[in-house]
Amino acid sequence: MEDHDGALRRLVRWRDRALAGVLFVVVATSASGALAADHIRIATLKTGTLAWELDTLQAHGLDREADLAIEITELASTEGGKIALKGGSADLIVSDWLWASRERALGDDLVFCPYSSALGAVMVPANSPIVGVADLKGKKLGVAGGPLDKSWILLQALARRSGVDLKRQAIIAYGAPPLLTQKALQGETDATLTFWNFSAELEAEGMRPAISMQDVVRGLGAKGTVAMVGYVFNGSWAERHGALLGRFFAATRKAEEILRNSPAEWQRLAPRVGATNALALDVYRQRFLEGVPQRRLADEVADAQALYHVLAEVGGTELVGPSRDLDPGTFYGTGSSQ
Repeated sequence: MEDHDGALRRLVRWRDRALAGVLFVVVATSASGALAADHIRIATLKTGTLAWELDTLQAHGLDREADLAIEITELASTEGGKIALKGGSADLIVSDWLWASRERALGDDLVFCPYSSALGAVMVPANSPIVGVADLKGKKLGVAGGPLDKSWILLQALARRSGVDLKRQAIIAYGAPPLLTQKALQGETDATLTFWNFSAELEAEGMRPAISMQDVVRGLGAKGTVAMVGYVFNGSWAERHGALLGRFFAATRKAEEILRNSPAEWQRLAPRVGATNALALDVYRQRFLEGVPQRRLADEVADAQALYHVLAEVGGTELVGPSRDLDPGTFYGTGSSQ
């Protein structure tokens, strides 16, 4: 009887050890799976288009499919993103190649990867006689982003080629985009130069684009649709995380395909987009998709170099910093950081 009891106790101990071993393997495997996902920290505007795209990416599990753990910090301003990146609390933000090149000239190793060619426009009432830059003489022009906004600098440069000095010959009202939108709708300005998403909002309210910024950059020498906005990150970080970046970019392309092909996805995103009706949502959708870059990187670089010289000429060192040329390593995949 004692031998039987002893054997039973040994069997129970063996079973408990075996079960504990199985549980350890399961827990360890789960933990290693969680740790295997590459971590990326992204700072984005709460109302920005990257936030829409990341929402779609995560809603469809594209982050898990790519084995990515994406930490998103939503900010109220573009300057907040720049501070987060330079301060080390974000790995990636959306900004422009002008800023990336300026920071490189000052000693940083930031690089830029095209994200969007949506640039905005000069918006006017539907019945406005304004159709070109010369028509802005004597008019009250709202300008989003302040006196050093790159679209404003480029518009001035094109106007100068037509013999028009907009700073002297138009009445300029700088302001935040939401405020300028309200002033435009209330008829307090004759025209408004604003960012593409606010242009889309005005278009949905019945206004029209009188001067597209893509037409402006072509008038200044660009050969195609320029992606001035893109992902910006440190080149040294990219060297260490090239595989992560490749999977992230692949996941964003899949998210863009969903946004291209699924009107239902836009309905889901409508509260985040801020569209108040179906017409507004459709305009946002059209303009967003038009902005997805389609060109070769070499073409983007060539146009950026041409436009940089224009920006340097009009905006000076206050805008571009100490360099009169686009830093050759600014674009991800073309410089020494690669």
